[in-house]
Amino acid sequence: MASGPRVPQTRGSRAMDFSVEAGGVLGHVGQSVNFLRCEKCQTHLQLEEEDHTNSSSQQVPEPEQSFSSLQVAHSNIDFALRFYRLLASENPGRNIFFSPLSISTTMAMLSLGARGHSREQILAGLGFNSTELSVSDMHRGFQQLLHVLRLPSPGLETHMGSALLLSQDLRVLPEFLNATAAFYDSKLFHSDFRDIAATTQLINDHVKKETQGKISNLVSGLSPDVKMVLVNYLYFKGLWEKPFPLSKTAVHDFHVDENTTVKVPMMRQDDKHHWYLRDRFVPCIVLRLPYQGDADALFILPDPGKMKQVEEALTPEMIVRYLYKRLELHIPKLSISGSYALDETLPKLGFTDLFSHQANFLGITGQQKLWVSKGFHKATLDVGEAGAKATAATGMSVHLFSAQYKRPVIKFSRPFILVIYSTSSQTVLFLSKVVNPTGVEL
Repeated sequence: MASGPRVPQTRGSRAMDFSVEAGGVLGHVGQSVNFLRCEKCQTHLQLEEEDHTNSSSQQVPEPEQSFSSLQVAHSNIDFALRFYRLLASENPGRNIFFSPLSISTTMAMLSLGARGHSREQILAGLGFNSTELSVSDMHRGFQQLLHVLRLPSPGLETHMGSALLLSQDLRVLPEFLNATAAFYDSKLFHSDFRDIAATTQLINDHVKKETQGKISNLVSGLSPDVKMVLVNYLYFKGLWEKPFPLSKTAVHDFHVDENTTVKVPMMRQDDKHHWYLRDRFVPCIVLRLPYQGDADALFILPDPGKMKQVEEALTPEMIVRYLYKRLELHIPKLSISGSYALDETLPKLGFTDLFSHQANFLGITGQQKLWVSKGFHKATLDVGEAGAKATAATGMSVHLFSAQYKRPVIKFSRPFILVIYSTSSQTVLFLSKVVNPTGVEL
């Protein structure tokens, strides 16, 4: 296996400060967290944020998008689709919403401290092949991708960050702390994990603050032998390039399935041109709605009864062309969320050692036996007239139909797939299956 990555020098953690626009701006938030447990653990509460390197002379290189970041972006899309199919198979008839980039970034950061078979499992589970991309280049690819996402984009706000919360008695190798800071810009906190209630509140308050209040109560059920918590958050807020008129929103039926119908506010546009396609081989229509800035939302509407067939056909290369023409468009307003136990889901994608005593994280402490005890992921989605969120990249051969005299109507009044895609980093930020736009369990 390749040796650990060469760590670029760093000034230390860089806090990211984003102003929040008032008005009808809507956003997505994704959150991942993993807990590392130790066989000998004890801990009381005190928060301490510190610099990772204690050096003011070191500098962070300014990465540019490269082959390695494009490889990371493509692998993230592949991981997104594999994770989506697993959730879809285990949650039939339910909404799905998650951030594949938040999950993959957390696991990649964790791999900095993994060794042996544990590291191989993480890399393989994320879709990386060490013969095509070295471990060092993978981490540099994540570093560059995160740098691109942080670049200012008019009308678009993307806020992504990571944090390490360590038990005060855990002796962590400086190489691990320096690497997480340099590649993933991770903040470092110390706390006393013996006070479970206070520690839980500490983590949840940090997450709530960083996600503008969209995600609260992320973690629960901590135990005193937890030694380290890894958190990654992704906050996205965008405005449609072509907003929906408020005056045209009206209540319509949405057909959850053959026997269930719910009333939803349906947004409408009938005087705009949009990119869309009718796939020649996959039974669906794909619509692209751009945000202001460097992001698109892709709405994939399967033909009636063809959702499973479309899900199985999705690939990172599926979306290749769009038909640009005026149409009448109906899309429901959405408010849904997703919450997943990663310690139950990821082993089914090959991440088996990490959540057992077979885990090897000697790169974190050098001696203490650590393993991942729990993993949580939460994401929320709101879509309205001013803005919305979701991302994806897919590909298959498509056929472009010639223009028709009658203006086409595309109405998303049955379950569909929604993807939020970053055009600057060329990867999926969020992936969703909308079965019931109201988010209410039926």
